[in-house]
Amino acid sequence: MGIYGALSTAVTGLRAQSFALENISGNIANSQTTGFKRIDTDFLDLIPDAPQARQTAGSVLSQSRSTNNLQGDIRSVSTETNMAINGNGFFVVEPRIGQADGDAVFSGASYYTRRGDFEVDNGGYLVNGSGYYLKGLPIDPTTQNISGSVPQVLRLDNAFLPAAQTTRINYQLNLPQLPKTAQYQESQAVGSELLNAGDFVAITPDVAATTTGSAAVAGSATSTIASAGNTLQIQIGATTRTYAFVSGGGTTMPTIDIADVASDTIGEVLAQIEADMIAQGAVGADVSLVDGNISVTAGNLTDSITITDGTTGSATTGFGFTNGTYDPTVAQATLLSTRVPTVAAQDSNEFIAQSISGGAITVYAENGAPANVQMRWAKVNSTVNGGAERWNLFISTNAEATGAQPMWTRVGGDYAFGANGSPNPAVDSTDLTALMVNGVLIGDVRLQHGANGLTQFADPNGTAEVTALNQNGYAAGEFVSVAVNDNGRVVVSYNNGQQLEVAQVVTANFNAVNQLKRMDGGVFAATSESGEPILDNDGGIIGASLEASNTDISEEFTKLIVTQQAYAAGTRIVSTADEMLQEALNMVR
Repeated sequence: MGIYGALSTAVTGLRAQSFALENISGNIANSQTTGFKRIDTDFLDLIPDAPQARQTAGSVLSQSRSTNNLQGDIRSVSTETNMAINGNGFFVVEPRIGQADGDAVFSGASYYTRRGDFEVDNGGYLVNGSGYYLKGLPIDPTTQNISGSVPQVLRLDNAFLPAAQTTRINYQLNLPQLPKTAQYQESQAVGSELLNAGDFVAITPDVAATTTGSAAVAGSATSTIASAGNTLQIQIGATTRTYAFVSGGGTTMPTIDIADVASDTIGEVLAQIEADMIAQGAVGADVSLVDGNISVTAGNLTDSITITDGTTGSATTGFGFTNGTYDPTVAQATLLSTRVPTVAAQDSNEFIAQSISGGAITVYAENGAPANVQMRWAKVNSTVNGGAERWNLFISTNAEATGAQPMWTRVGGDYAFGANGSPNPAVDSTDLTALMVNGVLIGDVRLQHGANGLTQFADPNGTAEVTALNQNGYAAGEFVSVAVNDNGRVVVSYNNGQQLEVAQVVTANFNAVNQLKRMDGGVFAATSESGEPILDNDGGIIGASLEASNTDISEEFTKLIVTQQAYAAGTRIVSTADEMLQEALNMVR
C-alpha cells in the first residue's frame, strides 16, 4: 500500500470520525426532544485483497446505528392527552397536507413515532408537537367495543352527550332478620316489627268478644245486667281493667254506680267502659251494642281479648259473656296474608314507622329528566309469628301526594328467605313496568339483584345494609375535557359526570425496529428491511406521561472525547505521510 495508501487510509479515518462527530452533535442537540432516539456510529474496516502475508489493516467506513429499541425515561405531565409507550411500539400518525372546505386533508400514509405530546387542536384532532395527527380505532358508543380494524385519524366531537334512559338498577343489600322499626323500638313486642296491613287497607275488624241472645237495649237500666257487688274484668292486649259495680257513691272509673244518673243505663255504662279502656292504652277499643248484643272489639287485628264476667242482673244472667280468651287467630292469619298495594299520603308516617329505609337513587327518563327513587322495606311475616320470613319492597312514586292519594307503591312480589338467609325461591331481578316517579315516566326498569345480591342475616342495628346501588342512565351532558387512560382509550368527560370512551389508540410494532427510516419531526417510515407494522390494541400506553430522549449526555461527552482524540491521531498520520513523501522527493536533489 505504501505511503499513498497510508495517506488514503488516514483520510477515511478522518471522514469516519467526522461522521461520528456529526451524530454526537445531533444526539446532544436533541437531548431534550420528546421521544427522540439517538443515533450511534458503527465503524467497518475495509480490507484490500492481498496474500495473507501482505494483508494490511485497511481503511475504515462509518455508518449509523439506530437505537429505536432503547426506551427513554418516562415522566408524568399534567396534560391528560399526552401519552408514552412502555415497550417497543410506536404511535401511528399521519401528516396533514392541506385543507378543503374548512376541513383538514390528510396524506393517507401512516408514519410511526414515539413522540406522544398530543393535544386537541381547534378541529378536534389529536396532534403532537411535530404536527402529526394521531390515528386509532373508533369505539362504538353503545357497546363500548372497538369497531373496525384499520386505524384512522381520530377526531373528537364536542357535541352534547344525549341522555340515556335508566333501564337497570343494580341493587344489592342485606335485610335484618329483626328490623328495628320505629314501631318495634316503641313496643319491643313480638310481631311489632311487622307491617300491620290493617293500618293501610280495609280489613274487617275482629269481633273478639260478644254476647248472644241478651237483647239488651241502650236505654235499659244498668241494674238489668249488673248488681251491686258484681265485677267485670276486660283485658285487651296488655291493658287489663276490673270494673266494680256499686249502688251509691257515684261513678269513678273503674267503679261504676248503677244508681248514678251518669251510668244508670246500659248505653252510658258501655260508653264509659270504652272510654276508660282507650285511656288505659287499648287504643281503638270498641265497647258497644250490636244488634242487641254487647260487643267488645280490640280495635286491631293482633290483640286477644280476655273476659271474666262476674255480673248478675235482676232480669238476666248479667252482661252475658262467656268467660275466657278470645284469640283473633283467624283475623291474624288474614292480616299476615294481606298485601298492601299502595300507601296513601295520609298514612305515610305510620308506614315509615313500620318499615326501614332501603336507600335512594336518582334515575333518568328518556329525555334526561331526573327522578329520585326512594325505597323502603317492610317485613310482612316471620317464623316467630308462625309464617315464613317474608318482605315487601315499596317505592315512593309520588312524594307530593296528599290525603288519600297513593304515595308509596309496592313493587315485585314477596321476597321470601330461608333459614340460611338466602332468598327462597331465588330472586335474581325484579321488573318495574312503566315506572313513574313524581310524574316522570321512566319506563321499564329492572332491579338487578344478582345471584347473591339479596340476603337476610341478623344485624344488631336492625337496618338494611345496602352494598350496591347504581343505575345505567344519565342526563344530557356537555363536553368538558378529554384524556387518555392507561388502556390506551381516549376518554371524553362531560359535565353530567359521565365518561365515554370514544377511541382506542393503537401501537405499531416491527420485527426489525432499527431498520425504520428516520424522517423529520421524530417520525419513522416502514421499510422493506423493517417489515410491515404489527398493530396492537394493548401496547402499554401510559396516560398523562411523556417519553424523554434516550440520549445520555455523559455518554455522548465521553464519545466526543474519544472521537476528538481519534481525529487528532488521524491528522498525525497525514502529517507523517506528508513528511515521508517530502523525504522521498529530497532524494533526487
